[in-house]
Formats: sequence, C-alpha cells, structure tokens
Amino acid sequence: MIESKVWFITGCSTGFGREIAKRVIAEGYKVVATARNPAQIEDLVTDNQEDVLVHRLDVTDPDQVREAVNQAVEKFGGIDVLVNNAGIGYFSSVEESIEEETRKMFEINFWGLMAVTNEVLPHLRRQQSGHIINLSSISGLSSSPAVGYYNATKYAVEGISESLATEVDSLGIKVTLIEPGSFRTDWAGRSANRTQTSIPEYKETAGRRINLPSGQEAGDPAKLAETVITIAESEKPPLRLLLGREAYEIARQKFTNLLDEIEDWKEITIETDFTE
Repeated sequence: MIESKVWFITGCSTGFGREIAKRVIAEGYKVVATARNPAQIEDLVTDNQEDVLVHRLDVTDPDQVREAVNQAVEKFGGIDVLVNNAGIGYFSSVEESIEEETRKMFEINFWGLMAVTNEVLPHLRRQQSGHIINLSSISGLSSSPAVGYYNATKYAVEGISESLATEVDSLGIKVTLIEPGSFRTDWAGRSANRTQTSIPEYKETAGRRINLPSGQEAGDPAKLAETVITIAESEKPPLRLLLGREAYEIARQKFTNLLDEIEDWKEITIETDFTE
C-alpha cells in the first residue's frame, strides 16, 4: 500500500460506497468519505480522525462539489483515487417512465458523476497522476427490461469514461469502469424508485422485473470493495472490470451475439462506402 494515497469516495452512506469506504479506511489510507447526510457516515471515522474527512456532498449541487474537493485538497494536499459511486435507480417500462424521475436519475448518475470528475481533474493534471474509478454496471453494457433509463445513464457513463481514458492516459491518469452484476446491497429497495406497469402488453416483460425480490444476489459487496483497492494499486489497471459470474455471462452473451450480427450483415455494411 502507498500510505500517502488519498481516496475521495462519493455516496458512502450505503451500498458499495459504504463498503469501499470501510475497507479503504481499515487499510490505513487517507479518505474523504462523502454523503448527502454526513451524520450517516460519522461512524466510519472511528480511531482514524486525522486520516478521514467526512463531508456533505450532493453531487448535483455545484457548490457542495467544489467545497468538498477543495476541503479534501486542503486537508490532504491532493487526491489520488476518485471513486464515483453515488447513484440511484428507477424501475418502469420505457413508455411508462415518468420524465421527472428519469431526469433526476441522469442528474445524479451522469451529470453528478461528471461534476465531481471535472472538479477533481485539474488537481490530477497538476500532479500528473491519479485514478478515476467509476461505478458503472453490467447494465452499461447490456440492457434489460424495466430499467431502460437506468441502462441509458450507465451507457452514458461508459461512453464518456472511455473517451476520458484516451485523453488523460498520457498525463499519468487512469480510468476504470467497475461493472457489477447483482450484489447484495438492497439497491433495488433502497435507492430505486419505480412506476408500476399498467399497460397490459408490458406485463410479461417490464412488469415481471419491476418487483423482483432482493437479498439473494450472488455478489458480495465486501469482495467488490477489496477488488477496488486491488485495481487502485495496480500499475496497469483495466479500463473495464466485470464483477460477478452473472456479469461475466451476460457480457459474453451480449458480445457473442453482437459479433455474430456484425458478421451476418458485413456485406451490406461495407457496401455503403464509396466505390473506388
């Protein structure tokens, strides 16, 4: 472990953010743990008061983003690892989704993530080092019914992260997308609103998924937290890391089907070029 490494983690009150913060603090790193309600994460400080800064942060509030990053740099001298974890979900068929809910989700999952990233980037550029770890999802690679707009937020995170990685690699800054499958974080019950399907034609697609029970998912959040530390300490971290057997199998099926379809339509694809 590099003892001077400073972590900045969003969304630490529950789920992955809390597990990552707990693990990173336990390993002795310097940590900025943030949440919309700091009272929910005060217990993370324990005996490491000098090495842990708890700060209020709603990622959709530019003033809070600026203040949290400035306080982190003032206390610890810089930021080495940014973990963009804050996010919410929303269950509904695409047609029945409520715009207010979907826009709120984009504000947090995408624009909030980028607000924090863009506030931290100047510090990473100046020190010519750093690692941005974005909590995406298998839903950022493969879509499923009832979470169409959630899928879209994660596809957006995937797209901009891939572009950002190409822009900052020569500056000594790394970018990694963490793509979990289903994990036992109670995300569906705790952080995801839902609009029940009433259109009969969607009952067997979106409707069947909206109220699936949680609590028996295969993924272990504590193991995910350990993996995030491993990635942060890797000299050559991956751009994408699938986590969980479910994510692995879904991704393999998605890209196998995609490659098959690309080859099936190859002739028409290349015939659209100008003929020399």
